Amino acid sequence: MPLPKERIYTLEDIYALPDGERAELIDGQIYYIAPPLRQHQKISFAMSRLIAGYINRKGCSCEVYPAPFAVFLSENDTTYVEPDISVICDPKKRNDKGCNGAPDWIIEIVSPDSRRMDYYIKLFKYHSAGVREYWIVDSNKNRITVWDFEGENVEEYAFHDGVPSRIYNDLTIDFSRLEV
Repeated sequence: MPLPKERIYTLEDIYALPDGERAELIDGQIYYIAPPLRQHQKISFAMSRLIAGYINRKGCSCEVYPAPFAVFLSENDTTYVEPDISVICDPKKRNDKGCNGAPDWIIEIVSPDSRRMDYYIKLFKYHSAGVREYWIVDSNKNRITVWDFEGENVEEYAFHDGVPSRIYNDLTIDFSRLEV
């Protein structure tokens, strides 16, 4: 007897979710997103503000988008993510629906329900899609893990460290001074 076919979900299923329900779509599988905790939001806001301020001072074409912001990593309709922070430098990738293709820099802030997604599933998807730099900010472990996919390097930092960006050679986020 043949096994039942696994259902492959698409963007149409994401857009059909009830109001207020959030989910991501990775390789045709839906992953529901729980509302973030207050600490998560404080970290996201502080980091987004710092990065946006840096970009504004430099006058470059990059833009910062905190979640919820749609990122379509591939041209098919089976992968849709909402990174906590996306930095997109190519204006051709940005449109009214979100980002088509890989952002240059993605930051995920670990929540109790997102640990497996952030450390494994999204790590692989972001690397495969061409994201240049990926940070995982894990306040429970007091750790920031930085993947430089271009340089094929990974480094870990603590919350009392200054963490240098790889795509901006003169930007360091000092977590000890982050207002969270």
